[in-house]
Amino acid sequence: MKKNLYYLLFAVLISAASCSFTATSFENENSDKDKLLIELISYVLEKGHYSPKDINDSFSADVYDNYIMNLDPQKRYFLQSDIDEFDAYRDQLDDEIKSYSLDFFNLTHDRLLARMEEAKGIYKEILDKPFDFTVNETINVDYEELPYAKNEKELKERWRKILKFSTITSYAGRLDNKEAALKAIEEGKDDVDEETIAEAGKSAEENEKEARESTLKNLDDYFDILNDFERKDWFSIYLNAIVEEFDPHTFYFAPEDKEKFDTRMSGKFEGIGARLQKKRDNITIIEVISGGPVWKEQSLEVGDEILKVAQGDEAPVDVVGMRIDDAVKLIKGPKGTEVKLTVKRVDGTIEVVSIIRDEVVLEESYAKTALIKKDKRKFGIVNLPQFYVDFDDYKNSRNAASDMAKEIERLKAEGMEGLIIDLRDNGGGSLKTVVDMAGLFIKDGPVVQVKATNGRREVLKDKDSSVQWDGPLVILVNELSASASEILAAAMQDYQRAIIIGSKQTYGKGTVQNIYDLNQFFKNNTLGDLGALKVTTQKFYRINGESTQLEGVKSDVVVPDRYSYIEVGEKDQRNPLPYDKIAPATYDVWEGYIDYDQTIANSKKRMANNEQLALIDTNAKWIREQQDDNEFPLSYKAYLAEIEKDENFAKQFDVLKDYKSDLTFNALPYEQKEFETDEELKEKRERWYTSMTKDVYIDEAVNVLEDLHVSFGKKNKLARNAQ
Repeated sequence: MKKNLYYLLFAVLISAASCSFTATSFENENSDKDKLLIELISYVLEKGHYSPKDINDSFSADVYDNYIMNLDPQKRYFLQSDIDEFDAYRDQLDDEIKSYSLDFFNLTHDRLLARMEEAKGIYKEILDKPFDFTVNETINVDYEELPYAKNEKELKERWRKILKFSTITSYAGRLDNKEAALKAIEEGKDDVDEETIAEAGKSAEENEKEARESTLKNLDDYFDILNDFERKDWFSIYLNAIVEEFDPHTFYFAPEDKEKFDTRMSGKFEGIGARLQKKRDNITIIEVISGGPVWKEQSLEVGDEILKVAQGDEAPVDVVGMRIDDAVKLIKGPKGTEVKLTVKRVDGTIEVVSIIRDEVVLEESYAKTALIKKDKRKFGIVNLPQFYVDFDDYKNSRNAASDMAKEIERLKAEGMEGLIIDLRDNGGGSLKTVVDMAGLFIKDGPVVQVKATNGRREVLKDKDSSVQWDGPLVILVNELSASASEILAAAMQDYQRAIIIGSKQTYGKGTVQNIYDLNQFFKNNTLGDLGALKVTTQKFYRINGESTQLEGVKSDVVVPDRYSYIEVGEKDQRNPLPYDKIAPATYDVWEGYIDYDQTIANSKKRMANNEQLALIDTNAKWIREQQDDNEFPLSYKAYLAEIEKDENFAKQFDVLKDYKSDLTFNALPYEQKEFETDEELKEKRERWYTSMTKDVYIDEAVNVLEDLHVSFGKKNKLARNAQ
């Protein structure tokens, strides 16, 4: 399906490119590439998007509003006079897109850089003087409704309030530290050290100054990152303001972003196995990835700074001051190759470290499994963070479906009587992977329906009659379970194969995207990497004919969580595609359980009487109220009163942390063996096990499995008697 669609689009684009894409007739290299991208992306969207839009004056106004807000969300750069000047293009961007003009982008880009340069002087000037936290004033952080500053004086006042708001939080924390230090000294604690004594002796003026200096450092670091932005980075923002008008999931990937997306989807990359961050001009190691070359060799540690990078015996390249993305490109490389890093250690010593690159697996991207014990019964839980896949090597590499199959077999070997699949916060992934995974739990039959731009419907089926797990099954979801998660949950619900426990509805993303490498449309491209375009090309539907678009999947047993009243779903996004229905597919409901409806009724009854969940619901409502409050005090007295009020109200929720089930969680034997050589993995898993003992949703999922197990046992008994 995807292959045919791709070739169709490819043929159309090549035909168009041969007669209209002129990559050599523009003014300079930057404009050449930018204009080519606008032309190519416009054409792909027109011919390939599921629901292409008319690029007209209305479209132009929406792009304009989205783009300007993305450039200056806090309205702390542009003046009203800038906006007045930009407004001349408000209904002209459709014409600019069609003519591949860069006038509007050039104007806004140049003005933004100039205003940002001016802002550096503004925030440094403001933070050079003490804040008076006795003045009774407030700040409104609903920036979308805030007007632009009319002049420089108003703009400086806006900056002053923003910076004061940032500083008062730090200031309050420092006063708390002083109070704790004074209390420690007063109680005569044995561990009082010189640092504690110094903290206790700080004056209000000293704490205010330190708080301001902290704000200054944070702003300096922020602008250091912005200084690394190149024209192409800002142009990506403009392109995405255009493509996001089609739907929330159509997206332009700059070359570096596409690489990061592939890494996230496959859960692996080739390199040294360390996460880096730019702090001021220095490339610093902030995490060593378990199982990677650095971890195995213990050659680097968190806090080490990379000064130079050399490929094998080649001359080293100085990376101090370099863009983080460019430094990462030098450090990453093919498996088996050597990279030499000149490193400044935490202790200040400098040395050259040789590392042989290898494949690095990001374990947190993959499924993780635990054996649950309750009394004498054993259950399994598989936490799936995403439906991961290596698109370049599906058959031979790890993917979510094949890993799920392995984990089920391992759990069955330990005597599992019921399975929980945790899809909470799972944003989706590969469509093929979810179809394969659904097939592990049903004999055969349709899993999902897909409708393309031309209206043609295709039913994706599990064609393998074997069943990996035919026992009790529960799926946990929440408002952030999206896309592929919704396909699996919906299919299992329609077959009555599993009971869905979670939020009132899941995210509501019922669309399919394909990613097109834009470089493939040109043989002799001299303008550099063009990146890729993720395009919504299809909608998927449940086998009962309903779309999950906007509506999501309704849980069989609804339980509140912290997201219950927060706007996080597809329906809360800009430009979502509509909900609709198509004809249902032909399928037979699962015959594995007798008391499916009674099990749901039992769970609902337990949930209705669960005090923990009632308190979670109250907490969720309060969180929503807090989010809607946009006015904050800037006097310390009023700020402290607000904090104390919130803390006092929040105390009623402290008991939520005290919840502890009677479940125990253990690693499977193969992972226990890995713990012997991987202390970090062991620690991560133990934290996970501890968190699950405090998880009321998993507790109820096990209760449901027990109910289903009774039904399952009755079914088997009846089947034996019938024989």
